[in-house]
Amino acid sequence: MRVEHADSVSAKGWYVGPWNSDLEVSVGYANEAIDEPHLHTNIIEIYLVAFGHAQVRIEQMTVALSRGDIIVLDPGEAHTFLSSSPDYFHFVIHTPIRQSNPEAPDKTPVPRDRLGL
Repeated sequence: MRVEHADSVSAKGWYVGPWNSDLEVSVGYANEAIDEPHLHTNIIEIYLVAFGHAQVRIEQMTVALSRGDIIVLDPGEAHTFLSSSPDYFHFVIHTPIRQSNPEAPDKTPVPRDRLGL
């Protein structure tokens, strides 16, 4: 058994995955929307919004997220967060995990202009 607790000071935290547990997916959280344009080449990224609201940019589209929303990003979809409310909190799941090196992120930075920013 593992018990992890969110840190209200840390923007992101407790990625649990095959490198430190029996999980075959990676699970983490974020307390704020982080503006970091990128895409994943192999993994699906799933956000589950627990509190607050945020705006996320996926390619050329801005999507509003609020409590109870789920967004699923397929491999190759460039994305970034634009803003979030002070009470924002989401869980994030990455699947499948790269078996060759599960701790190495499947993340490729993209230029802001790809997102129309």
